[in-house]
Amino acid sequence: MNENLTLLTDFYQLNMMYAHYKQGNLKKKVVFDLFFRSIPCQNGYAIAAGLEQAVEYVKSLHFTDEDLAYLRKVGRYDDGFLKLLANFRFTGDLWAIPEGTFVFPHEPLIRVEANILEAHLLETALLNIINHQTLIATKAARVVHAAGTDPVLEFGLRRAQGPDAGVYGARATYIAGVSSTSNVLAGKKFGIPISGTNSHAYVLSFSNELDSFRSYLETFPDQAVLVVDTYDTLYSGVPHAITAFKELFARLGREPKSYGIRLDSGDLAYLSKEARRKLDEAGFKNAKIFASGDLDENLIRDLKMQGAKIDAWGVGTHLITSRDCPSLGGVYKLSAEEEKGVYQPRIKVSENPDKITNPGVKKVVRFISEETGKALADLIMLADEENPKGNYEIFHPIYTMKRKWLRHYRIEELLLPIFRQGELVYSLPTLEEIRKRVAEQGKMFAPEILRLTNPHEYHVDLSKKLWDLKNELIQKAKREREVES
Repeated sequence: MNENLTLLTDFYQLNMMYAHYKQGNLKKKVVFDLFFRSIPCQNGYAIAAGLEQAVEYVKSLHFTDEDLAYLRKVGRYDDGFLKLLANFRFTGDLWAIPEGTFVFPHEPLIRVEANILEAHLLETALLNIINHQTLIATKAARVVHAAGTDPVLEFGLRRAQGPDAGVYGARATYIAGVSSTSNVLAGKKFGIPISGTNSHAYVLSFSNELDSFRSYLETFPDQAVLVVDTYDTLYSGVPHAITAFKELFARLGREPKSYGIRLDSGDLAYLSKEARRKLDEAGFKNAKIFASGDLDENLIRDLKMQGAKIDAWGVGTHLITSRDCPSLGGVYKLSAEEEKGVYQPRIKVSENPDKITNPGVKKVVRFISEETGKALADLIMLADEENPKGNYEIFHPIYTMKRKWLRHYRIEELLLPIFRQGELVYSLPTLEEIRKRVAEQGKMFAPEILRLTNPHEYHVDLSKKLWDLKNELIQKAKREREVES
Protein backbone atom coordinates (compact mmCIF):
# COMPACT_ATOMS: atom_id res chain seq x y z
CA MET A 1 0.00 0.00 0.00
CA ASN A 2 2.95 2.35 0.45
CA GLU A 3 5.12 1.08 -2.39
CA ASN A 4 5.91 3.05 -5.53
CA LEU A 5 3.01 2.53 -7.94
CA THR A 6 4.65 3.80 -11.13
CA LEU A 7 4.66 0.31 -12.66
CA LEU A 8 0.99 -0.16 -11.74
CA THR A 9 0.16 0.03 -15.43
CA ASP A 10 -0.77 -2.20 -18.33
CA PHE A 11 2.10 -3.30 -20.54
CA TYR A 12 0.53 -1.71 -23.59
CA GLN A 13 0.77 1.74 -21.99
CA LEU A 14 4.55 1.45 -21.96
CA ASN A 15 4.53 0.08 -25.49
CA MET A 16 2.45 3.03 -26.73
CA MET A 17 4.74 5.43 -24.88
CA TYR A 18 7.74 3.83 -26.58
CA ALA A 19 6.09 4.01 -30.01
CA HIS A 20 5.39 7.72 -29.54
CA TYR A 21 8.98 8.21 -28.37
CA LYS A 22 10.31 6.48 -31.50
CA GLN A 23 8.04 8.63 -33.69
CA GLY A 24 9.27 11.83 -32.02
CA ASN A 25 5.93 12.69 -30.44
CA LEU A 26 7.30 13.57 -27.01
CA LYS A 27 5.89 17.09 -26.99
CA LYS A 28 2.45 16.25 -28.37
CA LYS A 29 -0.19 17.43 -25.89
CA VAL A 30 -3.47 15.60 -25.47
CA VAL A 31 -6.59 15.63 -23.32
CA PHE A 32 -8.11 12.51 -21.78
CA ASP A 33 -11.38 12.15 -19.84
CA LEU A 34 -12.02 9.56 -17.15
CA PHE A 35 -15.73 8.77 -16.86
CA PHE A 36 -18.22 5.92 -16.51
CA ARG A 37 -21.16 5.05 -18.76
CA SER A 38 -23.61 3.48 -16.30
CA ILE A 39 -24.19 3.83 -12.55
CA PRO A 40 -23.37 0.71 -10.52
CA CYS A 41 -26.06 -1.30 -8.71
CA GLN A 42 -28.75 0.41 -10.84
CA ASN A 43 -28.46 3.31 -8.41
CA GLY A 44 -29.66 6.82 -9.18
CA TYR A 45 -26.22 8.37 -8.63
CA ALA A 46 -22.59 7.51 -7.88
CA ILE A 47 -20.25 9.07 -5.33
CA ALA A 48 -16.88 10.27 -6.62
CA ALA A 49 -14.12 8.75 -4.50
CA GLY A 50 -10.42 7.95 -4.66
CA LEU A 51 -9.05 11.38 -5.58
CA GLU A 52 -6.76 11.57 -2.55
CA GLN A 53 -4.98 8.33 -3.49
CA ALA A 54 -4.89 9.43 -7.13
CA VAL A 55 -3.17 12.67 -6.08
CA GLU A 56 -0.61 10.77 -4.03
CA TYR A 57 0.03 8.49 -7.00
CA VAL A 58 0.59 11.39 -9.41
CA LYS A 59 2.81 13.24 -6.91
CA SER A 60 5.08 10.26 -6.42
CA LEU A 61 5.37 9.17 -10.07
CA HIS A 62 8.95 8.19 -10.86
CA PHE A 63 10.78 5.17 -12.20
CA THR A 64 13.24 3.74 -9.68
CA ASP A 65 16.52 2.11 -10.63
CA GLU A 66 14.87 -1.22 -9.86
CA ASP A 67 11.97 -0.37 -12.20
CA LEU A 68 14.35 0.56 -15.00
CA ALA A 69 16.38 -2.60 -14.49
CA TYR A 70 13.23 -4.65 -14.85
CA LEU A 71 12.20 -2.81 -18.02
CA ARG A 72 15.69 -3.26 -19.44
CA LYS A 73 15.32 -6.99 -18.75
CA VAL A 74 12.01 -7.03 -20.63
CA GLY A 75 14.13 -6.08 -23.63
CA ARG A 76 11.71 -4.04 -25.72
CA TYR A 77 13.07 -0.55 -25.09
CA ASP A 78 16.30 1.19 -26.07
CA ASP A 79 18.61 3.05 -23.68
CA GLY A 80 17.35 6.46 -24.83
CA PHE A 81 13.81 5.63 -23.77
CA LEU A 82 14.95 4.21 -20.44
CA LYS A 83 16.98 7.37 -19.84
CA LEU A 84 13.84 9.39 -20.56
CA LEU A 85 11.93 7.32 -18.00
CA ALA A 86 14.66 7.85 -15.43
CA ASN A 87 13.78 11.56 -15.41
CA PHE A 88 10.03 11.04 -15.75
CA ARG A 89 7.71 13.27 -13.71
CA PHE A 90 4.15 14.45 -14.29
CA THR A 91 4.32 17.98 -15.73
CA GLY A 92 0.77 18.40 -17.03
CA ASP A 93 -2.56 19.68 -15.75
CA LEU A 94 -5.15 17.55 -14.01
CA TRP A 95 -8.73 18.54 -13.19
CA ALA A 96 -11.11 16.49 -11.06
CA ILE A 97 -14.51 16.47 -9.40
CA PRO A 98 -13.98 16.57 -5.60
CA GLU A 99 -14.47 13.41 -3.57
CA GLY A 100 -17.89 13.07 -2.07
CA THR A 101 -19.68 14.69 -5.02
CA PHE A 102 -22.70 12.94 -6.53
CA VAL A 103 -21.78 12.18 -10.14
CA PHE A 104 -23.48 10.71 -13.19
CA PRO A 105 -22.72 8.88 -16.46
CA HIS A 106 -20.45 10.51 -19.05
CA GLU A 107 -19.34 13.32 -16.74
CA PRO A 108 -15.53 13.57 -16.68
CA LEU A 109 -14.51 12.69 -13.11
CA ILE A 110 -10.94 13.52 -14.11
CA ARG A 111 -9.57 15.50 -17.05
CA VAL A 112 -5.88 15.09 -17.88
CA GLU A 113 -4.05 17.61 -20.07
CA ALA A 114 -0.46 16.51 -20.62
CA ASN A 115 2.07 15.31 -23.13
CA ILE A 116 1.06 12.02 -24.64
CA LEU A 117 3.55 9.89 -22.70
CA GLU A 118 2.38 11.19 -19.34
CA ALA A 119 -1.27 10.91 -20.31
CA HIS A 120 -0.88 7.27 -21.34
CA LEU A 121 0.97 6.27 -18.20
CA LEU A 122 -1.70 7.72 -15.90
CA GLU A 123 -4.57 5.78 -17.45
CA THR A 124 -4.44 2.38 -15.77
CA ALA A 125 -3.63 3.48 -12.24
CA LEU A 126 -6.21 6.26 -12.25
CA LEU A 127 -8.89 3.85 -13.46
CA ASN A 128 -7.85 1.27 -10.88
CA ILE A 129 -8.10 3.78 -8.03
CA ILE A 130 -11.19 5.74 -9.08
CA ASN A 131 -13.20 2.75 -10.32
CA HIS A 132 -12.78 0.83 -7.07
CA GLN A 133 -13.34 3.57 -4.54
CA THR A 134 -16.24 5.19 -6.43
CA LEU A 135 -17.90 1.77 -6.68
CA ILE A 136 -17.57 0.99 -2.97
CA ALA A 137 -18.65 4.48 -1.90
CA THR A 138 -21.74 4.15 -4.09
CA LYS A 139 -22.58 0.72 -2.68
CA ALA A 140 -22.08 2.02 0.86
CA ALA A 141 -24.44 4.92 0.19
CA ARG A 142 -27.14 2.42 -0.75
CA VAL A 143 -26.62 0.48 2.48
CA VAL A 144 -26.62 3.64 4.57
CA HIS A 145 -29.78 4.84 2.82
CA ALA A 146 -31.54 1.55 3.59
CA ALA A 147 -30.51 1.73 7.26
CA GLY A 148 -31.99 5.22 7.65
CA THR A 149 -30.85 6.75 10.94
CA ASP A 150 -29.41 3.45 12.22
CA PRO A 151 -25.61 3.23 12.25
CA VAL A 152 -23.90 0.92 9.77
CA LEU A 153 -20.67 -0.85 10.76
CA GLU A 154 -18.30 -2.07 8.02
CA PHE A 155 -17.18 -5.66 8.75
CA GLY A 156 -15.77 -6.76 5.38
CA LEU A 157 -11.99 -6.98 5.63
CA ARG A 158 -11.74 -10.76 5.61
CA ARG A 159 -13.80 -10.94 2.41
CA ALA A 160 -12.18 -8.04 0.56
CA GLN A 161 -10.14 -8.79 -2.56
CA GLY A 162 -6.82 -8.19 -0.84
CA PRO A 163 -5.35 -5.69 1.65
CA ASP A 164 -5.64 -2.59 -0.55
CA ALA A 165 -9.27 -3.32 -1.36
CA GLY A 166 -9.98 -3.79 2.33
CA VAL A 167 -8.23 -0.63 3.51
CA TYR A 168 -9.26 1.79 0.75
CA GLY A 169 -12.68 0.15 0.58
CA ALA A 170 -13.18 0.92 4.28
CA ARG A 171 -12.26 4.55 3.57
CA ALA A 172 -14.78 4.70 0.74
CA THR A 173 -17.56 3.30 2.93
CA TYR A 174 -16.81 5.83 5.66
CA ILE A 175 -17.07 8.87 3.40
CA ALA A 176 -20.43 7.51 2.21
CA GLY A 177 -21.81 7.50 5.76
CA VAL A 178 -20.80 4.22 7.39
CA SER A 179 -20.20 4.83 11.10
CA SER A 180 -17.16 2.65 11.78
CA THR A 181 -15.00 -0.19 10.49
CA SER A 182 -13.62 -3.39 11.96
CA ASN A 183 -10.44 -2.75 9.92
CA VAL A 184 -7.79 -1.62 12.40
CA LEU A 185 -5.27 -0.62 9.72
CA ALA A 186 -7.87 1.57 8.01
CA GLY A 187 -8.66 3.08 11.39
CA LYS A 188 -5.00 3.93 11.93
CA LYS A 189 -4.33 5.14 8.40
CA PHE A 190 -7.42 7.33 7.97
CA GLY A 191 -8.69 8.01 11.48
CA ILE A 192 -11.91 6.03 10.95
CA PRO A 193 -13.62 4.90 14.19
CA ILE A 194 -13.08 1.18 14.74
CA SER A 195 -15.56 -1.22 16.28
CA GLY A 196 -15.99 -4.90 17.02
CA THR A 197 -17.56 -7.30 19.49
CA ASN A 198 -16.59 -10.93 20.03
CA SER A 199 -16.99 -14.05 17.94
CA HIS A 200 -18.47 -17.52 18.15
CA ALA A 201 -14.94 -18.86 18.59
CA TYR A 202 -14.62 -16.95 21.85
CA VAL A 203 -17.87 -18.45 23.12
CA LEU A 204 -16.82 -21.94 22.04
CA SER A 205 -13.48 -21.61 23.84
CA PHE A 206 -15.33 -21.84 27.19
CA SER A 207 -17.05 -24.85 28.70
CA ASN A 208 -20.38 -23.03 28.62
CA GLU A 209 -21.88 -19.93 27.06
CA LEU A 210 -22.60 -18.06 30.29
CA ASP A 211 -18.98 -18.29 31.45
CA SER A 212 -17.82 -16.84 28.12
CA PHE A 213 -20.20 -13.91 28.55
CA ARG A 214 -19.04 -13.27 32.11
CA SER A 215 -15.40 -13.37 31.03
CA TYR A 216 -15.95 -10.93 28.16
CA LEU A 217 -17.87 -8.45 30.30
CA GLU A 218 -15.16 -8.52 32.96
CA THR A 219 -12.70 -7.45 30.26
CA PHE A 220 -14.94 -4.94 28.48
CA PRO A 221 -17.56 -3.75 30.97
CA ASP A 222 -18.43 -0.59 29.03
CA GLN A 223 -18.37 -2.11 25.53
CA ALA A 224 -20.54 -5.02 26.53
CA VAL A 225 -21.94 -6.46 23.31
CA LEU A 226 -22.39 -10.25 23.25
CA VAL A 227 -22.93 -12.53 20.26
CA VAL A 228 -25.91 -14.70 21.26
CA ASP A 229 -26.50 -17.18 18.43
CA THR A 230 -23.69 -19.70 19.01
CA TYR A 231 -26.10 -22.34 20.34
CA ASP A 232 -29.74 -21.22 20.57
CA THR A 233 -30.50 -17.52 20.36
CA LEU A 234 -33.76 -17.30 22.31
CA TYR A 235 -33.44 -20.22 24.73
CA SER A 236 -29.75 -19.94 25.54
CA GLY A 237 -28.01 -16.86 24.16
CA VAL A 238 -30.42 -14.10 25.18
CA PRO A 239 -31.23 -15.56 28.65
CA HIS A 240 -27.50 -16.00 29.37
CA ALA A 241 -26.84 -12.43 28.17
CA ILE A 242 -29.54 -11.16 30.53
CA THR A 243 -27.95 -13.02 33.44
CA ALA A 244 -24.52 -11.64 32.57
CA PHE A 245 -25.91 -8.10 32.26
CA LYS A 246 -27.58 -8.33 35.70
CA GLU A 247 -24.28 -9.39 37.25
CA LEU A 248 -22.45 -6.61 35.40
CA PHE A 249 -24.90 -3.94 36.57
CA ALA A 250 -24.56 -5.17 40.17
CA ARG A 251 -20.76 -5.17 39.96
CA LEU A 252 -20.52 -1.70 38.40
CA GLY A 253 -23.32 -0.17 40.43
CA ARG A 254 -24.45 1.61 37.25
CA GLU A 255 -25.48 1.05 33.67
CA PRO A 256 -22.59 0.35 31.25
CA LYS A 257 -21.79 3.02 28.68
CA SER A 258 -22.71 0.65 25.87
CA TYR A 259 -24.20 -2.82 26.01
CA GLY A 260 -26.33 -5.16 23.96
CA ILE A 261 -26.41 -8.31 21.86
CA ARG A 262 -25.46 -9.26 18.31
CA LEU A 263 -27.55 -11.50 16.08
CA ASP A 264 -25.54 -13.12 13.30
CA SER A 265 -27.89 -15.73 11.85
CA GLY A 266 -31.45 -16.97 11.64
CA ASP A 267 -34.67 -15.06 11.05
CA LEU A 268 -33.44 -11.63 12.11
CA ALA A 269 -36.88 -10.03 12.08
CA TYR A 270 -38.42 -12.63 14.40
CA LEU A 271 -35.34 -13.08 16.60
CA SER A 272 -34.82 -9.34 17.07
CA LYS A 273 -38.45 -8.83 18.09
CA GLU A 274 -38.33 -11.66 20.62
CA ALA A 275 -34.92 -10.63 21.92
CA ARG A 276 -36.16 -7.05 22.34
CA ARG A 277 -39.16 -8.29 24.31
CA LYS A 278 -37.01 -10.42 26.60
CA LEU A 279 -34.46 -7.63 27.18
CA ASP A 280 -37.19 -5.08 27.92
CA GLU A 281 -38.96 -7.43 30.33
CA ALA A 282 -35.67 -7.90 32.18
CA GLY A 283 -35.28 -4.13 32.52
CA PHE A 284 -32.64 -3.63 29.85
CA LYS A 285 -34.48 -1.19 27.62
CA ASN A 286 -31.23 0.57 26.67
CA ALA A 287 -29.57 -2.61 25.43
CA LYS A 288 -28.85 -2.33 21.72
CA ILE A 289 -29.47 -5.10 19.21
CA PHE A 290 -26.85 -5.39 16.49
CA ALA A 291 -27.37 -7.51 13.39
CA SER A 292 -24.81 -9.02 11.02
CA GLY A 293 -24.55 -11.98 8.66
CA ASP A 294 -24.59 -11.47 4.85
CA LEU A 295 -26.61 -8.28 5.01
CA ASP A 296 -27.08 -5.90 2.12
CA GLU A 297 -29.26 -2.88 1.45
CA ASN A 298 -32.18 -4.95 0.17
CA LEU A 299 -32.27 -7.24 3.19
CA ILE A 300 -31.89 -4.29 5.57
CA ARG A 301 -34.78 -2.51 3.87
CA ASP A 302 -36.96 -5.65 4.06
CA LEU A 303 -36.13 -6.23 7.74
CA LYS A 304 -37.03 -2.66 8.59
CA MET A 305 -40.31 -3.01 6.70
CA GLN A 306 -41.02 -6.13 8.78
CA GLY A 307 -40.53 -4.14 11.96
CA ALA A 308 -37.26 -5.78 13.02
CA LYS A 309 -36.01 -4.41 16.35
CA ILE A 310 -32.45 -3.81 15.19
CA ASP A 311 -30.46 -0.75 16.25
CA ALA A 312 -27.27 -1.12 14.19
CA TRP A 313 -26.18 -3.10 11.15
CA GLY A 314 -22.85 -4.84 10.59
CA VAL A 315 -22.35 -5.29 6.86
CA GLY A 316 -19.41 -7.19 5.42
CA THR A 317 -19.08 -9.13 2.17
CA HIS A 318 -21.84 -7.45 0.19
CA LEU A 319 -20.48 -4.02 1.10
CA ILE A 320 -16.71 -4.31 0.78
CA THR A 321 -16.92 -6.30 -2.48
CA SER A 322 -20.08 -4.67 -3.86
CA ARG A 323 -21.06 -8.25 -4.48
CA ASP A 324 -24.05 -7.75 -6.78
CA CYS A 325 -22.31 -5.13 -8.95
CA PRO A 326 -18.57 -5.80 -8.62
CA SER A 327 -17.19 -3.20 -11.04
CA LEU A 328 -17.80 0.42 -12.04
CA GLY A 329 -16.56 0.15 -15.61
CA GLY A 330 -14.99 3.58 -15.83
CA VAL A 331 -13.07 4.39 -19.01
CA TYR A 332 -10.33 6.83 -20.05
CA LYS A 333 -10.76 8.30 -23.52
CA LEU A 334 -8.85 10.74 -25.72
CA SER A 335 -11.00 13.83 -26.33
CA ALA A 336 -8.57 16.39 -27.84
CA GLU A 337 -5.14 16.60 -29.39
CA GLU A 338 -2.95 19.64 -29.88
CA GLU A 339 -2.19 20.78 -33.42
CA LYS A 340 -0.20 23.98 -34.00
CA GLY A 341 -0.80 25.08 -30.43
CA VAL A 342 -4.57 24.56 -30.53
CA TYR A 343 -6.53 21.61 -29.15
CA GLN A 344 -8.51 19.81 -31.86
CA PRO A 345 -11.45 17.66 -30.73
CA ARG A 346 -11.32 13.89 -31.08
CA ILE A 347 -14.22 11.45 -30.97
CA LYS A 348 -14.65 7.68 -30.74
CA VAL A 349 -17.60 6.61 -32.89
CA SER A 350 -19.61 3.46 -32.24
CA GLU A 351 -22.80 1.77 -33.42
CA ASN A 352 -23.86 1.97 -29.77
CA PRO A 353 -24.80 5.62 -29.08
CA ASP A 354 -23.83 5.24 -25.42
CA LYS A 355 -20.26 4.46 -26.46
CA ILE A 356 -19.79 7.52 -28.65
CA THR A 357 -17.51 9.82 -26.69
CA ASN A 358 -17.98 13.53 -26.10
CA PRO A 359 -15.22 15.44 -27.94
CA GLY A 360 -13.15 18.42 -26.92
CA VAL A 361 -11.88 19.98 -23.70
CA LYS A 362 -14.87 19.98 -21.39
CA LYS A 363 -16.22 21.14 -18.05
CA VAL A 364 -19.25 20.09 -16.03
CA VAL A 365 -21.65 22.53 -14.41
CA ARG A 366 -24.52 21.82 -12.02
CA PHE A 367 -27.72 23.86 -11.96
CA ILE A 368 -28.92 24.38 -8.37
CA SER A 369 -32.30 25.91 -7.58
CA GLU A 370 -32.05 29.27 -5.84
CA GLU A 371 -35.45 28.60 -4.27
CA THR A 372 -35.01 25.07 -2.88
CA GLY A 373 -31.25 24.42 -2.98
CA LYS A 374 -31.96 21.23 -4.95
CA ALA A 375 -29.84 20.08 -7.90
CA LEU A 376 -31.84 20.53 -11.11
CA ALA A 377 -29.55 19.12 -13.79
CA ASP A 378 -25.93 18.81 -14.90
CA LEU A 379 -24.53 20.14 -18.16
CA ILE A 380 -21.39 18.97 -19.94
CA MET A 381 -19.95 21.93 -21.86
CA LEU A 382 -16.86 22.92 -23.77
CA ALA A 383 -14.39 24.48 -21.37
CA ASP A 384 -14.25 27.78 -23.26
CA GLU A 385 -18.03 28.31 -23.15
CA GLU A 386 -19.51 30.88 -20.80
CA ASN A 387 -21.58 29.41 -18.01
CA PRO A 388 -25.35 29.54 -18.52
CA LYS A 389 -27.23 32.68 -17.48
CA GLY A 390 -30.92 33.48 -17.35
CA ASN A 391 -33.57 31.11 -18.70
CA TYR A 392 -31.76 28.11 -20.15
CA GLU A 393 -33.15 25.21 -22.15
CA ILE A 394 -31.58 21.77 -21.69
CA PHE A 395 -32.34 18.74 -23.84
CA HIS A 396 -31.58 15.02 -23.79
CA PRO A 397 -28.46 14.41 -25.91
CA ILE A 398 -30.03 11.39 -27.69
CA TYR A 399 -33.78 11.89 -27.35
CA THR A 400 -33.65 15.56 -28.20
CA MET A 401 -37.42 16.02 -28.04
CA LYS A 402 -37.06 15.77 -24.24
CA ARG A 403 -36.49 19.39 -23.27
CA LYS A 404 -36.75 21.48 -20.12
CA TRP A 405 -36.39 25.16 -19.25
CA LEU A 406 -34.38 26.04 -16.17
CA ARG A 407 -34.98 29.28 -14.28
CA HIS A 408 -33.84 30.84 -11.00
CA TYR A 409 -30.68 28.81 -10.54
CA ARG A 410 -27.09 29.22 -9.56
CA ILE A 411 -24.20 27.39 -11.22
CA GLU A 412 -21.55 25.20 -9.59
CA GLU A 413 -18.56 24.12 -11.66
CA LEU A 414 -17.69 20.55 -10.71
CA LEU A 415 -14.24 20.07 -12.27
CA LEU A 416 -11.56 21.79 -10.20
CA PRO A 417 -7.83 22.24 -10.97
CA ILE A 418 -5.75 19.72 -9.02
CA PHE A 419 -2.34 19.94 -10.76
CA ARG A 420 -1.00 22.83 -12.82
CA GLN A 421 2.15 22.14 -14.85
CA GLY A 422 2.84 19.21 -12.55
CA GLU A 423 2.45 21.19 -9.32
CA LEU A 424 -0.29 20.36 -6.83
CA VAL A 425 -2.58 23.40 -6.49
CA TYR A 426 -5.45 21.74 -4.65
CA SER A 427 -5.78 21.43 -0.88
CA LEU A 428 -6.97 17.93 -0.12
CA PRO A 429 -9.96 17.96 2.25
CA THR A 430 -9.97 15.89 5.41
CA LEU A 431 -11.92 12.65 5.53
CA GLU A 432 -14.51 14.29 7.76
CA GLU A 433 -14.92 17.14 5.26
CA ILE A 434 -15.50 14.64 2.45
CA ARG A 435 -17.98 12.74 4.61
CA LYS A 436 -19.80 16.01 5.31
CA ARG A 437 -19.89 16.79 1.59
CA VAL A 438 -21.60 13.46 0.90
CA ALA A 439 -24.25 14.25 3.53
CA GLU A 440 -24.79 17.72 2.04
CA GLN A 441 -25.02 16.30 -1.47
CA GLY A 442 -27.69 13.86 -0.32
CA LYS A 443 -29.87 16.79 0.73
CA MET A 444 -29.49 18.41 -2.70
CA PHE A 445 -31.13 15.62 -4.66
CA ALA A 446 -34.77 14.60 -4.81
CA PRO A 447 -35.88 11.43 -2.96
CA GLU A 448 -36.85 9.92 -6.30
CA ILE A 449 -33.19 9.97 -7.35
CA LEU A 450 -32.02 8.55 -4.00
CA ARG A 451 -34.43 5.61 -3.84
CA LEU A 452 -32.94 2.11 -4.12
CA THR A 453 -35.25 0.65 -6.76
CA ASN A 454 -36.01 2.21 -10.16
CA PRO A 455 -34.65 5.65 -9.26
CA HIS A 456 -35.58 8.66 -11.33
CA GLU A 457 -32.99 9.48 -14.01
CA TYR A 458 -31.21 12.72 -13.21
CA HIS A 459 -30.74 15.08 -16.17
CA VAL A 460 -27.21 15.15 -17.60
CA ASP A 461 -27.21 16.98 -20.90
CA LEU A 462 -24.81 18.51 -23.39
CA SER A 463 -24.59 22.19 -24.24
CA LYS A 464 -25.85 23.06 -27.71
CA LYS A 465 -22.32 23.93 -28.82
CA LEU A 466 -20.92 20.59 -27.64
CA TRP A 467 -23.89 18.69 -29.09
CA ASP A 468 -23.37 20.38 -32.47
CA LEU A 469 -19.64 19.62 -32.41
CA LYS A 470 -20.29 15.98 -31.54
CA ASN A 471 -22.79 15.51 -34.36
CA GLU A 472 -20.53 17.31 -36.83
CA LEU A 473 -17.69 14.91 -36.03
CA ILE A 474 -20.01 11.89 -36.23
CA GLN A 475 -21.17 12.95 -39.68
CA LYS A 476 -17.60 13.61 -40.76
CA ALA A 477 -16.55 10.11 -39.65
CA LYS A 478 -19.55 8.67 -41.51
CA ARG A 479 -18.60 10.48 -44.72
CA GLU A 480 -14.99 9.26 -44.45
CA ARG A 481 -16.16 5.68 -44.05
CA GLU A 482 -18.38 6.01 -47.11
CA VAL A 483 -15.46 7.33 -49.17
CA GLU A 484 -13.21 4.49 -48.02
CA SER A 485 -15.86 1.89 -48.87
